[in-house]
Amino acid sequence: MSKNFKPDRKLDCLKLYCPEPVVRTKIEIDKMQVGEILEVVADDPAAEMDIKSLIKNIEQEILQFHVEDDIVRFIIRKVK
Repeated sequence: MSKNFKPDRKLDCLKLYCPEPVVRTKIEIDKMQVGEILEVVADDPAAEMDIKSLIKNIEQEILQFHVEDDIVRFIIRKVK
């Protein structure tokens, strides 16, 4: 990871399976103010593609994405 972003919120989706990680990510983003940063961690194999698709569809910004030991970590900024 090249930059360290300080998340305003953290969402732990470990041990949750489709569609829970993407649904919970959407709910959390809806609660956020523009400019806030959310960190999401998940271990569902579908979470990477699902969350990337969600962020594109709702036009938010992925600041960072990282996979380690089958755990995906997203840093997402609410831009609108």
